[in-house]
Amino acid sequence: MPRARFLLRHTGGILGFFDWLFGLFQTRTESREPADGTRDVSELARRLGVTEEDLRSARPAYKEFGLPKRSGGTRTIASPEPALKALQRRVLRRVLARLRCHPAATGFEKHYSIAINALAHVHKAVVVRMDILNFFGSIKADRVQRYFQGVGWNAEAARLLTGICTYGGALPQGAPTSPRLSNLLSCRLDARLNALAKRYGATYSRYADDMTFSWDANVSLNVHAVIRLTKLILSDEGYEIHSRKKLHVSRRHDRQIVTGLVVNERVNLPRETRRRLRAIGHHHRIGRPATLTPAQLAGWHAIEAMIKKQTSR
Repeated sequence: MPRARFLLRHTGGILGFFDWLFGLFQTRTESREPADGTRDVSELARRLGVTEEDLRSARPAYKEFGLPKRSGGTRTIASPEPALKALQRRVLRRVLARLRCHPAATGFEKHYSIAINALAHVHKAVVVRMDILNFFGSIKADRVQRYFQGVGWNAEAARLLTGICTYGGALPQGAPTSPRLSNLLSCRLDARLNALAKRYGATYSRYADDMTFSWDANVSLNVHAVIRLTKLILSDEGYEIHSRKKLHVSRRHDRQIVTGLVVNERVNLPRETRRRLRAIGHHHRIGRPATLTPAQLAGWHAIEAMIKKQTSR
């Protein structure tokens, strides 16, 4: 059976087809502006509040540094220089903000958080988490340029936007535009995975590179089918899943973690984290040394309050 027919058959059938169409329509702007390549560099300059010369002379300027990963190794961050970062922020607010991504994409989106993402998977029989390998780096510059042209910018404007938003031939991890662009360009991926989830009785969400599927009932055949077909869909969309150590399958008797939060009964910080925060608070009250400053502890308390507020609605 050809691969396309195989994926159509096993990822929701006609429902999956309509979800895929949804993914295409979501790439259009919410305004009534044309999406036929008629928006040019002068329109882009007007929106961004800069001159056409400024746009044409913009050059990628970044500082690279490494951050340690919790799982080991380092993550390379490419931080744009101040002038480029300011321009990227204008692109984010004045160009990208008016575009829509799939509702299953919860990372970096307005009104969403790690708590809202986790809330969809509370009190489930099975929770499966999978990570996308090198998520930003997998979204190449030519794909970004095709996207900009697809939403109405002409070839030159799309090329300039791509030059502003990419570095080293892909989305840089560290640019303010990269998170939003990653969601917009993953709209079809999310539509296909959402259709797959529906086909096998699951709930799907994605927070950046972290994909989560959950089921009300523990049906092993459905779980294995979703894991296998997700790998095929990711490959078909130009992504790659992490190795087995990044694949987590947890059932009711396990501790189920989604975006760092426990979801077995309700959304909450892990017990050891809550105990540690209480101990640190006690140390501050009695004047003993603590591993967090008062400001850092206040930040954690703000996260706890946010989780409680957003998940009690």
